[in-house]
Amino acid sequence: MSTSGSEATSFDRLHREVRRWIREQGWTGLRDIQDQATRTILGSGSDVVIMAATASGKTEAAFLPLLTQAAEAGPGGLRVLYVSPLKALINDQHRRLELLCERLELPLTRWHGDAPAGAKRRLLGRPEGVALITPESIEALLLRRPAEAAHLFRGLQSIVIDELHAFLKGPRGLHLASLLRRVDRLCDSRPRRVGLSATLGDETSGKRWLDPARPDAAVVLRSEAKGPGLKLQIRGYAEPPDADGIDELAEDGAQDALSRIADHLYGHLRGSNNLVFGGSRRTVEALADRLRQRCVRNGVPEEFFPHHGSLSKELRETLELRLKAGDLPTTAVATTTLELGIDLGSVASVAQIGAPKSLASLKQRLGRSGRRGEPAVLRIYVREKHLAADSDPLDQLRLGTVRAVAAVRLLLEGFVEPATLDPSLATVALHQTLSTIASAGGIRPAAAHRAICGRDSYLRMEPGDYADLLRGVGRQGVDLLEQSSDGLLMLGPAGERMTEGRDFYAVFQTDEEWRLVSSGRTLGTVPISNVLGIGSLVGFAGRRWRVEAVDDRAKVLEVLPHRSGRLPKFDPVTGEAVHGRLSKMMRCVLEDAEEPSYADPQARAFLAEARSAYRRLGVDTRSVVEAGGDAYLMTWAGTAVNDLLAILVQAAGVECEANDVGIIAVECGADELVRLLASVIEFPSVESLSGFVENLRSAKLDEFVDENLLRRLWAARNVPVRQEAITVLAEALERV
Repeated sequence: MSTSGSEATSFDRLHREVRRWIREQGWTGLRDIQDQATRTILGSGSDVVIMAATASGKTEAAFLPLLTQAAEAGPGGLRVLYVSPLKALINDQHRRLELLCERLELPLTRWHGDAPAGAKRRLLGRPEGVALITPESIEALLLRRPAEAAHLFRGLQSIVIDELHAFLKGPRGLHLASLLRRVDRLCDSRPRRVGLSATLGDETSGKRWLDPARPDAAVVLRSEAKGPGLKLQIRGYAEPPDADGIDELAEDGAQDALSRIADHLYGHLRGSNNLVFGGSRRTVEALADRLRQRCVRNGVPEEFFPHHGSLSKELRETLELRLKAGDLPTTAVATTTLELGIDLGSVASVAQIGAPKSLASLKQRLGRSGRRGEPAVLRIYVREKHLAADSDPLDQLRLGTVRAVAAVRLLLEGFVEPATLDPSLATVALHQTLSTIASAGGIRPAAAHRAICGRDSYLRMEPGDYADLLRGVGRQGVDLLEQSSDGLLMLGPAGERMTEGRDFYAVFQTDEEWRLVSSGRTLGTVPISNVLGIGSLVGFAGRRWRVEAVDDRAKVLEVLPHRSGRLPKFDPVTGEAVHGRLSKMMRCVLEDAEEPSYADPQARAFLAEARSAYRRLGVDTRSVVEAGGDAYLMTWAGTAVNDLLAILVQAAGVECEANDVGIIAVECGADELVRLLASVIEFPSVESLSGFVENLRSAKLDEFVDENLLRRLWAARNVPVRQEAITVLAEALERV
């Protein structure tokens, strides 16, 4: 680890206490990504994107040189701000960095809703060291304590954004980008940004998120280390004829597809640590209950537990710590909650229920396995419907199995979806306007636009659109904003009430919920839309319960264990978009004859059925087929294009539904659909189609935004999609 000759190695450039810490860890040297990051961070002032697999040492790659700089800067200021989307990840990183920061005499402070208040007060009184924080806590600081925030951030040197890919989509990404610009204005000089990601599909988007004004200035670092390989299987399961596709609790011995999947998981995962991604909370609960039954039946200790956002923090953290400790065999059945980089120790395998729709998510999940030099292990369990003579053509094409094979092919090619424009722009722009005014007391419209949506902002909105946003939320009856006689924007009565609430800090929806409590212990929450009373049976937290008491005022349900239960209604599952490249690969899978060795006999049988149906239905030669009085346009173009084509058909007066591989024109013959599409000599503008779009109000504050503005923003997002749709439609009409 030492230098030979006059040129210092990256290790030699680190602070002496950092070098000593490295030796005490038993490291033989810096990993490739750590060497690159140390050279780049200590040798320049550039923003940096660090791209490396899970458990590759990304955290240390960023922090070893950044802590070196912080220690060398001396006391007297907060030097490093680490931002994470998850409280649990902050807690995990705190444990990893605590000893090193102690050696460097750099205070390390966790800052989120559950973190100790005393440490936060000390940091505000004497800013120094490193803070680990969530976006919502930054929001609370800027909103509630603007003067203290200015004092805290003045000497900031660097900002680390963990799980950068998670912030390239959704309202939290827009929110954090805006918050960091506000932090920049409080600093003596703009802090360097360092983004960490294992699954960044589009480095250009990552660089632009870090610095929209100078995206080309950021340096991208990639690990050259190769993984130890992949063991893979796709397993197929046929649903019984009477299955309705809605997962429910089942009695032991049931033979539905999920019960048979549970049999396989129990037989192959018991005795080791694993992750099973179930998709929806409903599927997670249904599967965890089946696995618990098998442990009870066989008289063995339970080792399969659910993990999702409705469960209490205590239950989730207990499971996470049990996985990390590794002294008891443990399998977590999870939604996306364990997808991001909480350190869970050595996980023997990863399983997924249902074919992947996102390569980014699949790659992130796969990175949880394959540590300590062992190959990663991935099992994909696909359920297909029982086929009848009149089955839907899409069911006959066995699209779940086909998509699973296509996803594996793209995974092996290294494809990850790029970032897309987000529909929550208006909500976040309004949220940040309200927050800025609440912290500053007032602001002029032009200054507000420059501060929040200016040319160097990731939150881009044209001045005219922003003016319409302000006018809309200031109108009588909305009253979020009002304007003084001299033009100053101020909070209206409704705006004051909104910004005073704790739920304002987050830009995502939080619904009213029941809290489930058993013997004084909170199990978690379920949406208030569940009508529950004394005697109601509930399946939750991998157990079955009976409601014994109801506190309507506090929204608390007292429950006790029971032999029966029914799964509650959780939040609606939003459909995950399929990228056009995955959809096109599905078509390739149907057109070739390759029999993947990683598919089990049932999955290969499903694939053979799919290819046979592809030819029998004529989808191999025609883009439009008819069945059951409906016309199917097979585009193989992905969700975004298909959504736009469906709106085009609806604008022509025909009811239409979009899916992953095309659109369905309801009660419309194939010839009629072809004539309709051919009549569109020139594809309409997205502005003209925007009037036919439904469900525009999807983000938290969209209910206050003028509908015409939401339609204009929808049109702006779909301009590039229109160009692709024109090409797709022309190609489809050549194959009718």
